[in-house]
Amino acid sequence: MTAVQLIRSSTLSDVAEYAYAATAPKDARLIFLAGACPLNDDGSTAAVSDYAGQAAVCIDTMKRALADAGATLPDVISTRVLVASSSQQDLISAWEVIRAAFGEHDVPSTLLGVTVLGYRDQLVEIEAIAAVVDD
Repeated sequence: MTAVQLIRSSTLSDVAEYAYAATAPKDARLIFLAGACPLNDDGSTAAVSDYAGQAAVCIDTMKRALADAGATLPDVISTRVLVASSSQQDLISAWEVIRAAFGEHDVPSTLLGVTVLGYRDQLVEIEAIAAVVDD
């Protein structure tokens, strides 16, 4: 069972495809993930020129980092998605993959278009915070 509780707002627009807030109990251990990047195991950038493809690799990278910290996607309490583009359609292409990966656990998220990201040919990066209660 996840420690994260998503908070729905009846006073804010329901257009957003995510909860506006989330909380975790006071005894939760917070996990702060570095940005999940679309890198292959050899360090090269995966899915060059493909926003959706890079988003999928970022999700896989994030799942692996979460597992190493003793967490899973339902333990994520918030995300920040960075997309190297000024085109709203490129942001949507990445967002649709990320949103689908989270399913009903639609955590509070921020989607940003940025000028450039850190690796050659990198288009997408996902930052996340998770919360778990250890037994």
